[in-house]
Amino acid sequence: MSSTKSGTLRVPGAQLAYEVRGSGPVLLLIHGGGGDARAFNGIAKYLTSQYTVVTYDRRGLSRSTLDDPEEEQQVQMHSDDAHHLLVAVTSEPAYVFGSSGGAVVGLDLVARYPEQVHTLIAHEPPSHLVSGLEERHDTIRETARHEGATSAMQQFMAQIGVTYDDREPDADLPEQGERPIENTVFLLKREFAMYERYQFDFTALRSALMRTRIVIAAGENGRAYIGYQNAVAMADTLGTAVVEFPGHHVGYVSHPRAFAARLQEVLGETPLP
Repeated sequence: MSSTKSGTLRVPGAQLAYEVRGSGPVLLLIHGGGGDARAFNGIAKYLTSQYTVVTYDRRGLSRSTLDDPEEEQQVQMHSDDAHHLLVAVTSEPAYVFGSSGGAVVGLDLVARYPEQVHTLIAHEPPSHLVSGLEERHDTIRETARHEGATSAMQQFMAQIGVTYDDREPDADLPEQGERPIENTVFLLKREFAMYERYQFDFTALRSALMRTRIVIAAGENGRAYIGYQNAVAMADTLGTAVVEFPGHHVGYVSHPRAFAARLQEVLGETPLP
């Protein structure tokens, strides 16, 4: 079993907590809104024989603290964090996987720092390409006001089609507790707004395609839900097709073994030079 090295990285306005495990080319995993690095514990153990797997808590979440907790969040801040983290762990172009909000961060990273990314897999990135983003967020915020953060997150999970009824026997499901609740509150109060404000730089993304492979992915069990629809809209805009992965919006949690195998398969289609 690969040992895990933990560290902290000082970045403008925040302190990032991260882990490095395994060997081989760097694979940076960027989690979604309201989550943290633990979301990838299930798949990481299947990846470390081929990759140096880097996971971290995005700023303001779990162990990664903000200098100013009230600072308005911007997607560009989060992609700058990923940029600084990659600088700290490798001098070579890296593989990057981002899910949901982490996929938005990954796409912004490619748009602004294409030289750092060999291949990006962006899994179900939310965007304005599918109408009603603010309205969907508003209904969840309203639930939070009247019923609390836990009920709001349950509504959000239902909206994007997340269920753990179908899962691998040894799947490590998300824990409940104080930290997840705090992360949910951060998502509702800070992160939803940054995704609503953000506009993708498609000119930069198309230019980046000359040196960076961009794969738009979605969960095969989520075809009827907004996450999959977001992926289709993004793939259409970039002139590509959706690549399906096991499970739903967080298939890397529910189906870690199959998801890791699919991830290795897709990444292996374009090996590092």
